[in-house]
Amino acid sequence: MLPLRRLLALCDNRRFAVSLFPGDPKMGRFIDMLRVHDGLIAGASLSDLAEVLYGTAVGDAKARRSDSLRSRVRRLVREARAMAAGGYRDLMRG
Repeated sequence: MLPLRRLLALCDNRRFAVSLFPGDPKMGRFIDMLRVHDGLIAGASLSDLAEVLYGTAVGDAKARRSDSLRSRVRRLVREARAMAAGGYRDLMRG
């Protein structure tokens, strides 16, 4: 039904209706994975990636020792490497 509503809106208004094309909630995560992949290629360390992704407040010693922050960056690195190794194809299929 949604494709038909999109077609009708396009025919009526001669442009795409933004309300009929909602954003993907995972898009922020995909953008972060791309940024991590670019950083890895450039030779950035995990702390460099954390600082860029989550702000300069990460620079203090307490935040740097945070296990949750370290785990988040490591997960992003793992997912970015998997995506670069061919995982992006799954996005195109589904």
